[in-house]
This record gives sequence, structure tokens and C-alpha cells, in this order.
Amino acid sequence: MVLPAPDLAATLDFFVDRLGFRVESIFPADAPAVAVIAGHGLRLRLARDAGAGVAPGRLLLLAAAAAPSLTAPNGTRIDFAPATPPIAIPDAAPALIVSRAADAAAWSTGRAGMRYRDLIPGRYGGRFIASAIAIPEGGPVPDYVHFHRIRFQAIYCRSGWVRVVYEDQGPDFVMVPGDCVLQPPGIRHRVLEASPGLEVIEIACPAAHETVADQALALPNARVDPMRDFSGQRFLRHVARDAVWAPWRAPGFVCRSAGMATATAGLAELRVVRPDGAAATPRARHDGELLFACVLAGTLTLEVDGAAPAPLGAGDSFVIPAGREHRLAACSGDLEWLEVTLPAALA
Repeated sequence: MVLPAPDLAATLDFFVDRLGFRVESIFPADAPAVAVIAGHGLRLRLARDAGAGVAPGRLLLLAAAAAPSLTAPNGTRIDFAPATPPIAIPDAAPALIVSRAADAAAWSTGRAGMRYRDLIPGRYGGRFIASAIAIPEGGPVPDYVHFHRIRFQAIYCRSGWVRVVYEDQGPDFVMVPGDCVLQPPGIRHRVLEASPGLEVIEIACPAAHETVADQALALPNARVDPMRDFSGQRFLRHVARDAVWAPWRAPGFVCRSAGMATATAGLAELRVVRPDGAAATPRARHDGELLFACVLAGTLTLEVDGAAPAPLGAGDSFVIPAGREHRLAACSGDLEWLEVTLPAALA
């Protein structure tokens, strides 16, 4: 970026001494007219005779904390923004939501060429997002080491397989149907390859969150620390074949819990639920932030007070807002559904 600097010495001193830029080159030595400086991810060319059409411009620099704007001797305005701003969690806009897998128009292309389908249209006012994410062709994934600025994020493998690697968690590993992970805030990770037909379900808070590339870290890294704390959470890998089934909160149903209640200090839990002798749940209501469910296999009918019954099949999903009486009826014998709740234990 070229910036005018009629008083090159004063402008150079400002950028080096006040802002921490470093000099890469300066010329000519006996009467400097141009200085090239670098810092904050920028390379600037300060030119004493830049020309009338070159404006002093405005720079936005990341800093440890927000700070008042500055004006350089050449007229360039420098604004500052926090390098790690607090995560903004929008207020929820609760609603009864039913999303149908048959709605093919809902698929779109997102990051790294992956296909996305929104499972919570409206996104609860921006508080939550749930997505079906597919890689139809399989093979190597054009991903990079990155992390997310989030409050909560979980990934469940619905079909196919995917190879992933996580910071401080050892070698890469493969997730197969039924497996899931908790991705705590800030953990670096990368998707390496996938089978044809891969589909995962991702749930995160907030809905709009930053994905930040980390070009400096190669994965897997040498450090292994499975109990590392990431903003009050720890990484969790749940392997379906090792799961233990236990009674669910309604009689006649069992579930396998991923263990996220412990890993998130009670913030959230992910469960897979199936009938164990019953074809319907009792009528109930909850007072939680989120009750999200996606049908993995079989069929059921969702009955919610004040709404028409909704027959659902594999791939369909729903969100039941707090305070709405509901039940799951006509549950087929082969029914399984994925449930994610915040908090972990619903009252």
C-alpha cells in the first residue's frame, strides 16, 4: 500500500516508534524519499513524492484492546480493534421449527467446497445454528488449520467417514457414523479427507461465528494434552461402538450420551435416543435454551401444543421452544434420533 509522506522522517518515526512497524528498506541513503515498512500483517510504502492522487487513507489495526484513533503526520488515520473481541451471543428468538430433508433447495456451497443445509431456519434469532454438511465426492478436503470463535460447537457423523486432526489430541483419526466430537472454543483443527457421501451434523452457538486460519501451526502437533482447558471446556471424542446405553428421561426409551455435560461443565449434552418398548413419549415441556433433534433412522410424529402433528422421517429435524408442551408419537421400532440440549440437563 502506497501512502504519501511529505515529511518522511516524522511519518517514519510515527509508524516505527508508535505503531511498531519495522523498516524493510529506505532510499536513497543521502536524502531518503521512500521507506518500505512492515507490521500488523501490512507492508506500506511511504513516499515523499507519492503524487497528488494518493490519499493518506485509513488503517484498521488489531490490538490487545480497543484504543483511541490516531492520526499520523502524513494524515493517515489509524483505528484499533480488539484482536480477540468478546463473543457476541444474540438473544434467542424461540420458535417451533421443523426442517425437512426433502427440501433440496436448502443446500448451498460453503467453506472449503462443502455443502450446507440449514436445520434451524431463522437460527433462533442468531443464537444457534445447526447444519447438515455434506462432501458428496469424497477424497482430500481443501481445508486448512483453523479455529472458531464460538461458545459451543459439536459435530456428529451421520453417514460415510471423515478423517480429522485436533490440536493437542495426538494423531489424526477417523469418525464413522454415530461418532461425534465436541470442539471447544479456540481449538485448532483440520478436516483431511472424507469418503464419498459423507454427511455430518454441526450445532454451534452463536450462529454467525468467525473461522480463523492459523498458518503457523502444523497438525498433528507434538504436545498431547487431552485434558487441556479451552475456555472452560475440553475436547471430547465420542466413539459410538464403545457407547453404553442407559435410560432416557422418558420411560420406554434409552440413550447413549456423548459425555459433553462433563466436558462443557454442564453447558450442553448430545445424545442418541431410541425406543426401548415404548411407541410414544409422555407429554412434557422444558425450560432450556435449546432442544434440537434430528431423526437419524425410522419415523415419528411430532405433536406440539398449538401446532398440527408433523410426521417426520430420516434427515428431518426440529426445535421445540421452552414452555411448549409436546410429545413424540407413533415411534417406529427402528427409530433413532440425535438430540442436543442446552443446558445439558433439561428441567
